Amino acid sequence: MAFSCTPKETAVKRQMGMKVIKVINNNIIKSYDAKNQEVLVMGCGIGFKKKPGDEVDDSLVEKIYTNIDKTTSNKLTELLEKVPLEHIQLTNDIISYAKASLGKKLNDNIYLTLTDHVSFAISRIQQGLTLKNALLWEIKRFYNHEYLVGKEALAMIEKRLGVVLPEDEAGFIALHLVNATMDFTGMEQTAEATKIIQQILTIVKYHFQMELDEYSLHYERFITHLKFFVQRVFSGTEINDDEKSFLLMLKEQYPNEYRCALKVRDYMRKEFGQDLSEDELIYLTIHIRRVTTKS
Repeated sequence: MAFSCTPKETAVKRQMGMKVIKVINNNIIKSYDAKNQEVLVMGCGIGFKKKPGDEVDDSLVEKIYTNIDKTTSNKLTELLEKVPLEHIQLTNDIISYAKASLGKKLNDNIYLTLTDHVSFAISRIQQGLTLKNALLWEIKRFYNHEYLVGKEALAMIEKRLGVVLPEDEAGFIALHLVNATMDFTGMEQTAEATKIIQQILTIVKYHFQMELDEYSLHYERFITHLKFFVQRVFSGTEINDDEKSFLLMLKEQYPNEYRCALKVRDYMRKEFGQDLSEDELIYLTIHIRRVTTKS
């Protein structure tokens, strides 16, 4: 079960009369919500001099983490115990901005993973340590909107904390956002997906001996198709189209594009042991046709 993070305005209205069941630190406590489910409540000074059974000061509530299973609760509690409050608050604001800017639902685990990443990145840079993002170029191309949100996140960090993070971190933040929107199982899979997309583009370029117009609408649609294509492969989901005769007609109409799709299939077989259905191949053929022609 995923957890969710309730903003202050909604939280105070819904959670009046909560009691402390455990003090994590001065800024984090455990309590129960109206449904008698355990929640984590965050607020500056909310746990100061509190003990189990005390009333929670509603005016101090900033965020409430709800729908937490035991494993997630333990991980989140451990994280919130060690991460400075200002890092948690800042990350929550970054996530709110990302949701508004992307217009997408984010997996609630982003509150856990991105908070951990942002806090660690700030700690690293303060120690003079930087981490190179080997996928930065690909991230800019394939996940440009998420990358721009990452850039805005860096500006927010600099403005609030006076800490300047390198551009590589905008890429890492972007990958966390992609992971939260595409339902990949983790950052490693997200990074792997990015590499697969790059490799498929290389296959298409070499097959047709041409450069692709990265500013065209067809290219943008092709990248979008590849994102969901990779997600389907990882999740074991297959396209199933009942219009078999139509698909076969496209296969015959675009033989060169279909041969290119077969090269992609061979790559996925060799590298990942993943086979592609005929339907998947035909849809790939359609998008390859669009991205390699002006018609």
